[in-house]
Amino acid sequence: MGQQQLLLLILGVLIVGTAIAVGVSQYGAQAEQANKDGVTSSLVNIAANAYQYKIRPSTLGGGSNSFSGYTIPSKMRKDDFGTYTAPVANASSCVITGTSSLNALFVATCSVDDTGKTLMNYNGW
Repeated sequence: MGQQQLLLLILGVLIVGTAIAVGVSQYGAQAEQANKDGVTSSLVNIAANAYQYKIRPSTLGGGSNSFSGYTIPSKMRKDDFGTYTAPVANASSCVITGTSSLNALFVATCSVDDTGKTLMNYNGW
């Protein structure tokens, strides 16, 4: 009877250990996806801000049908999900780059064109 109880105890410990390991890996995957969603949302908001700059007349502080001169507002450059830059802003398009706060190798880029259409690309996710 002693060996059977010991075997059941070991089996129980293995099952609980496996359940904990699976739970931790699921939590990590969910946190990574939540970060990716947050970076995506921030990039789309910044792209909308850039498009608003483009269509606004220069007399009101806009670009007069050009993305040239656009800079990301200071409140939008960093949040809990990542940091954002706009290294490419020319007359017809603007490219915004977002780097994840979880891992610097997680980089997303969002480009916005003359019509306000956005295109997302992910590297390292």
